[in-house]
Amino acid sequence: MSAFDAVLLVLTSPGLAEPCPEPAEEPATKLHSGNNDDGSIFVVADPAAPHLRVQDLGATRGDGIFETLSVSNGRVQALEAHLTRFANSARMLDLPEPDLDDYRSTILAAVARHVPVAELWVKTVLTRGVEGAGGALGIPTGWVLAEAVGDLSAVRTQGIRVVTLDRGYRHDVAETSPWLLQGAKTLSYAVNRSVLREAERRGADDVIFISSDGFVLEGPTSNVIARFGDLLMTPCTDQGILAGTTQANVFSYAESIGMKTEYALMPFAELADADALWLVSSVRHAAPVNALNGRAMAVDVELSRDINEYLLGRTE
Repeated sequence: MSAFDAVLLVLTSPGLAEPCPEPAEEPATKLHSGNNDDGSIFVVADPAAPHLRVQDLGATRGDGIFETLSVSNGRVQALEAHLTRFANSARMLDLPEPDLDDYRSTILAAVARHVPVAELWVKTVLTRGVEGAGGALGIPTGWVLAEAVGDLSAVRTQGIRVVTLDRGYRHDVAETSPWLLQGAKTLSYAVNRSVLREAERRGADDVIFISSDGFVLEGPTSNVIARFGDLLMTPCTDQGILAGTTQANVFSYAESIGMKTEYALMPFAELADADALWLVSSVRHAAPVNALNGRAMAVDVELSRDINEYLLGRTE
């Protein structure tokens, strides 16, 4: 097994009994036993072989959720925060409540089974399951995939070129139209992939979404952080923005070194006045923005280095 071979573990019973619009006070009963005869909660699978049925709603409709976690030197980072967000996404989609104990154990098992490397990413997935008459058959599909991270040193030090694109929604769409699922981490990523192709056509590497009424939102796979002097600012999450686990950790670090932090409505025009910008995410960590809409931006080399060292050194 090479360092870049993936580890795939398919959960035998990823969901609890009922869709859970609110956190359950008592553990729910398993939807189906599904466990192996030996009681194990997952099956070790070949990541290069087919496993998903073609009627699975995750594949046919993007009807499911996922999380991507970072692992540094064998330590899974922000595990509980990711599991909490995973469960919240399931509630937003009225999916069966994921069995977080089983997912936690399977994540740790996938990391343990992988060849030791400096950095891994681990993806957790839950779909509504196989489509049947009138909808899903009621048995969700779930898996955990662990794979080595490539060399991201240039991205973390030299930075990325970013363009802004109109998301097509007002900043308050999550409040006015919750059925659009803004703020849930779903498998429906066609738009997220489309905007990256548009960025490439414009000679850029990534995107910052702007609301139709002119406010900064997020990247397709990241959160935005801007520095104004000793203040770090990020758009407030009640705008249909996915609450970022990495962004929260960056704020914790900034506060520990005496910087101020703020969640705020950020008019698009303020981006040009920022002393530094980053797109932050679980795997790439803090990627400084070196150009915005074709205009060069200063890279805070020292703070970028310190933030990434902190993120890579997290123990929880």
